[in-house]
Amino acid sequence: MSSAADDRGMSAGGCDGGLIYDWNSVNGSFTPPVKIQLDDETLRDGLQSPSALDPSTDDKLKLLHLMSAIGIETANIGLPGAGGKPREEIEILAREVKAAGLGIGLNVACRTVVSDIEPVAGMIQRTGMPIEVCAFIGSSTIRQYAEDWQLDTLIGHTRAALEFARDQQLSLMYVTEDTSRAHPETLRALYSLAIELGAKRLCVCDTVGHSTPQGAKAVVSFVKSIVDEYGVDVGIDWHGHRDRGLDIANCLAAIEGGATRIHGSALGLGERAGNTPMDLLLVNLQLLGWASKDLTRLPEYVQLAADTCGVPFPPNYPVFGPDAFETGTGVHAAAVIKALKKGDAALADLVYSGVPASMVGRQQSIGVGPMSGKSNVLFCLERLGLPVDEATVARVLDRAKSSKRLLDDDELREIAQS
Repeated sequence: MSSAADDRGMSAGGCDGGLIYDWNSVNGSFTPPVKIQLDDETLRDGLQSPSALDPSTDDKLKLLHLMSAIGIETANIGLPGAGGKPREEIEILAREVKAAGLGIGLNVACRTVVSDIEPVAGMIQRTGMPIEVCAFIGSSTIRQYAEDWQLDTLIGHTRAALEFARDQQLSLMYVTEDTSRAHPETLRALYSLAIELGAKRLCVCDTVGHSTPQGAKAVVSFVKSIVDEYGVDVGIDWHGHRDRGLDIANCLAAIEGGATRIHGSALGLGERAGNTPMDLLLVNLQLLGWASKDLTRLPEYVQLAADTCGVPFPPNYPVFGPDAFETGTGVHAAAVIKALKKGDAALADLVYSGVPASMVGRQQSIGVGPMSGKSNVLFCLERLGLPVDEATVARVLDRAKSSKRLLDDDELREIAQS
């Protein structure tokens, strides 16, 4: 590797010498000017997934505790306008955050109508917990056409709702649905009014997953220009869906455009194809150096969400699926094994992995299957304390070559002891 490459190389944990040439930074790297916050939508938008179950209140409390432990800054905990049980649960969750001293802020989603926002003031008084109002309204021309709305209609609803929130001294984020397909002048009118009426944050929504990274950056940059014109301290949120599978890329682009808080949900749960996966967003922010959190409890967070919402994730789910850090391919396993024999755990964690397993409390795993080589067999037999003589290795390798999948530990023991 040339000295120029060494200059750009990234050190692999304890490995020195610039072992990774980072093409991601060849054209310069972006660093957000402020800390990026995260808003967890698992308990609100996530539960709008057609396949998701509504977790018990106790499980929702456990998820909130995990969000706090991971370092997520805020969580959306429901729709007070729904009344009944949803409203009761919001208060239970708020009381728990207050009583347990959890380091996480709370917000709720409300339509931009007074009747949705009004209950929040009472919740705050009864629980003693600040709750941010996320007041949403459709903004795109296609939505206006379908609903028979005029811009004056949107402005009227916005004015009435935000004036009420201001008079009640509620912290408010103004949310325009389908922002990524809305006309600039519509957005200018709505966001300008929201700023004038005291909104502390503006949320840019890719409600139907329409955006490309270029579009996400462009629309957020446009909204930031409005905020800059007013010269006020108003934050910008990005709420993205993954209908086109561009969710994580769009989040990163939105940050480059000026977003300072990003929304996501565990495993990407949400309406239709879902939201940005909070877990994978955290991993990417950490790898980029845009976040610095202890992510070792992330597997617990995604597993609890999967179990309680009834939406299991596939084996090849990035970072957290059972296959994410396992290989049964001979040439790949050989590289990991050689790194381990050097006594360099960090090297072994990166030589065949774009994400270090240790970052999320996991480890690299070697299996034996139809594409394995002798090194796989030796490694697994040694790990299990089984004989590693040539005859045993040959028997295991012969069985593996005729198998349609990786052999499990019980099968390896049975073959070795036969």
